[in-house]
Amino acid sequence: MSFDLLTTVETGGCSAKIPPRQLEELLKDLPLPSDPAILVDISTHDDAGVYKINDETALVITTDFFPPMVSDGYEFGLVAATNSISDVYAMGGTPLVALNIMMFPSSRIPMEVYRDILRGGNDKALEAGVSIIGGHTIDDYPPKYGLAVIGTVHPEKIITNAGVKEGDDLILTKPIGTGIILAGHRMQMTAPSQLEAAVMAMKQLNAAGCMLMQKYGVRGATDITGFGLAGHALKMARASGVTISLDLQSVPLLEGTWNLADQGCIPGASFRNLDYTERETRLTDGLDYNLKMIAHDAQTSGGLLMAVEPGKSSELLKELQEAGHPEAAIIGRAVSREDMALVLG
Repeated sequence: MSFDLLTTVETGGCSAKIPPRQLEELLKDLPLPSDPAILVDISTHDDAGVYKINDETALVITTDFFPPMVSDGYEFGLVAATNSISDVYAMGGTPLVALNIMMFPSSRIPMEVYRDILRGGNDKALEAGVSIIGGHTIDDYPPKYGLAVIGTVHPEKIITNAGVKEGDDLILTKPIGTGIILAGHRMQMTAPSQLEAAVMAMKQLNAAGCMLMQKYGVRGATDITGFGLAGHALKMARASGVTISLDLQSVPLLEGTWNLADQGCIPGASFRNLDYTERETRLTDGLDYNLKMIAHDAQTSGGLLMAVEPGKSSELLKELQEAGHPEAAIIGRAVSREDMALVLG
């Protein structure tokens, strides 16, 4: 018996995040911890927290979950686990163990679907070398799934939002457009191959990017998820005290993304993300409207945006493309801080 998980949701994947401006308002008055062993907290809006154990080891701790963005339970589990584990990779860490986080309406959806979601999550965790050692469930509708993940990193090799340096090249490892493609699918505007390519991208681990960041000494990066390329780039620029200038013509796009945007298929999350960035963003003259909105498209389980020394970026990019990211590209550069933190051109 097949069950379409998309019938349970209006907004799925990372598009279901609280809008970034509201999230910042929610968090601004929370006290920051004072424990000196805490190396990364919420102050830089990073992908995970980091806690020092000793001079050689720190724990990378993160959690992520969301409603379905695909119809099939097993595929949903694969994507959700990939997305959760990505936060550890974005910090330069090695993921080790995880806990399932599952909200599922046991009386409204067949239990077979529940098992498929968990099986997908477990299979992706095993691919990443992660052991799922427990979890927690509640009866809730619509269904939601993700992981709490713990990894390790050397305390002197942590990669954060705040590590971008003036002159760094910005490399994006995966094409963007998942939010638009998924919305187009629900509106019956996409070809099967376009949806398949988007799902394949969402299921791809960011392990190779993490390994290469450590090999080349990268110290500034994030993964691109619900706040879109522009929103996450802005967070990096703020935390690092630089201006990030992106060439949107160089950004790799999933097949069909621009055409869907041109037909008006732009999800609401894109406008919420634009509301977040526009006060600190300069748009170059003649910037294509569709590219501007695609830059704000909420991504689910997106790629890494890494800041690389210019003398190393070409070689890193070559290795990245050979390691399973053929569409990876240099899409911008960090410059000294200007009047705006982000420039889109």
